[in-house]
Amino acid sequence: MARAALGMSIVDLGKAASVRAATVSNFESGGEAYASTIAKLQTALETRGCVFVGNGEVSLKGGPGVRLL
Repeated sequence: MARAALGMSIVDLGKAASVRAATVSNFESGGEAYASTIAKLQTALETRGCVFVGNGEVSLKGGPGVRLL
């Protein structure tokens, strides 16, 4: 969701996060990833304007999600 909202391809996010595009694809498909890989992906998205909203945090719908600034 966040990647698509930013107009990034899987390859773009992989490059931005310094991980393989296959790793991004696998993670987006529900596959497992190391915590360090997830942190790299999150940082790459946050650097580009995404804000991750956790469960219980204030959001428009009251649940976990992503918003762009």
